[in-house]
Amino acid sequence: MKNIGIYILFGFLSLQTFAQSKNFIDQPFLETVAEIDTLVVPDRIHLVIILDEEDNRNRKSTEELEASMLRILNSLKIDLEKNLSLLDYSSDFKKYFLSGQKVLKTKMYSLIVNDAKTVGKVMAGLEREEISNVSITKTEYSKSDQLLMDLKAKAISKAKQNAEKMVESINQKIGKAIYISDLKLNQLQGKVAGVQIRGYSSIYGSRAQEDIVIDFEKMKFSTKVKVKFMIE
Repeated sequence: MKNIGIYILFGFLSLQTFAQSKNFIDQPFLETVAEIDTLVVPDRIHLVIILDEEDNRNRKSTEELEASMLRILNSLKIDLEKNLSLLDYSSDFKKYFLSGQKVLKTKMYSLIVNDAKTVGKVMAGLEREEISNVSITKTEYSKSDQLLMDLKAKAISKAKQNAEKMVESINQKIGKAIYISDLKLNQLQGKVAGVQIRGYSSIYGSRAQEDIVIDFEKMKFSTKVKVKFMIE
């Protein structure tokens, strides 16, 4: 008898679940898709600076180049403890000169700055100190997570507005949302796209006398949602 009671209870619960599912399917609803995007200026620019004894006219040592680099970065009020880090240190023992054996040392640094203007100042300052091996490796937007959440909220709001417009013509109203799906996430975070550099003169054998002008293409963030609303 106990087992029969359990079977009856399970049967009742199954019927109730089926009925709820059927009621959900039978409810009139409207499905709509909305997309929102925006453009922002990157505020975390990653640079790589390579100090090489062989890569300068006056054959300055790595230590001299490093001292010059630190002086330039300090003059620009860059937080070196936070934004500068050593990536690699190597020595090439296969280089020989007539004056005897000499070890050529190379150091590679990673530097993070917050705007294009500072990038230009860094590149021009280092260029004047015969440090020209500087490259832009990555751009980021520091508030990307919050930005994407805001875009999703706006996309859902837009989806509701679209749905309300669609049912106006039949004199009905949109009820609560019964389904929300995040369909798309697309942004240029981490990519260097559309960088324009003006005033970088090292390739002509001269030193940059003025700050180098850097223009970054704005980064695109977008989100797309699908929402199903009950029709009242």
